[in-house]
Amino acid sequence: MNTRISTRFGLLLVAAALGLAGCASAGSGTAAATEADSVTITDAWVKAADSGMSAAFGELENSGDTDATIVSVSSDASSMMELHEVVDDGTGSMVMQEKDGGFIVPAGGSLTLEPGGYHFMLMGLTAPLVAGDEATFTVTFEDGSTMEFTAPVKDFTGADENYNGGGMDMDEGHSDMDMGGDE
Repeated sequence: MNTRISTRFGLLLVAAALGLAGCASAGSGTAAATEADSVTITDAWVKAADSGMSAAFGELENSGDTDATIVSVSSDASSMMELHEVVDDGTGSMVMQEKDGGFIVPAGGSLTLEPGGYHFMLMGLTAPLVAGDEATFTVTFEDGSTMEFTAPVKDFTGADENYNGGGMDMDEGHSDMDMGGDE
């Protein structure tokens, strides 16, 4: 009789252990949400340009419950890209500069990329950006996750800021960035 109780108890322990193992593996099979999972972009577009520099714009929205930080962006349309902001240089002139710390898309909120404000800066265009074409971008977040989006190229006149390059050699001798263009 002791053998039967021992066997039943052993089987009960094995069944309990298998049940717990099943719960653990079910939970571990679910991937944790990434910053890229909660961020989308709408109304994306890129300024047409023959060469040199351009910029990409749109509305970034974060449906998550934590802030998402964009640390970089890349595109085959450009040999170098930066996250930029437009600020007053202290003399009343508006200048563009790289945004330290990246772009923060607030939890449950949005961040607008627009001429005269935050934008994805394309430097060293690999080919002309012609109105009607499209450009594809890869956005990298602080947690290492990425998001891709494609944006149409559009003609745009306006946002006549200077580029505050901090002594950077802009490969085509550009010391300032004219965001204006011909329609």
